[in-house]
Amino acid sequence: MHDQNIAQRIVASLNVEKEQNAVLEIGPGMGMLTKFLMDQPGVNVKVIEIDRDSVAYLKKHYPSLQNKIIEGDFLDVDIDKIFPGKFSIIGNFPYNISSQIFFKALKHRDRVDQLVCMLQKEVAERIAAPHGSKTYGILSVLLQAYFDIEYLFKVPPGVFTPPPKVMSAVIRLKRNALAKLPCDEALFVQVVKQGFNTRRKTLRNALKNLNLPAEISALDVMDKRAEQLSVEAFVNLTQLIDRSRGATTG
Repeated sequence: MHDQNIAQRIVASLNVEKEQNAVLEIGPGMGMLTKFLMDQPGVNVKVIEIDRDSVAYLKKHYPSLQNKIIEGDFLDVDIDKIFPGKFSIIGNFPYNISSQIFFKALKHRDRVDQLVCMLQKEVAERIAAPHGSKTYGILSVLLQAYFDIEYLFKVPPGVFTPPPKVMSAVIRLKRNALAKLPCDEALFVQVVKQGFNTRRKTLRNALKNLNLPAEISALDVMDKRAEQLSVEAFVNLTQLIDRSRGATTG
């Protein structure tokens, strides 16, 4: 990315609070976002970069980043070794691994307070999509369960060299107030994933592998497809399934 105005706008989208000023930038490359991050007063910036040439460039051109550059893959790094407490994430995410980055952030949702990123427009739209939308899916439900999501702005191919063949977009995710979902969270994930694996089928058919009791299969909600259920509806369904299993084993 070579457009400094866009870079500045992305960094400005990160609402860093004084008591939670730790920020991890994923894939800084040549530091287009990094230089604006470092201009933010009181922000404790660390960067993680897998490309050796980029690491060498950052060390040479940003000497104040010494000991704050992590050479490696975000997907492999131990989060606990980066920051001791909560932190925010920012970055221009590689399109091919953006979903994996979000799943890792979900895994560490009690540490990741905020996430601002640029990624492929279609992925950004999917994450922010409301239920009932054709693009609403597994990642939409799981992220919306724990984060408030804002689709901020589109980014045209011309701000990159070379320009990609797709549009990009910037989104912001802020951790919501729910410490824990009011249901069995592992079962919730299972229900969501199973429901969307055959998204054209009704939930009655999509969830057959869960061996649900007859009273659950008979519910009106089971006539719907997964994309028609809000996060709250998935939570409610998970609660009903969990209770029915308890009654069966009891």
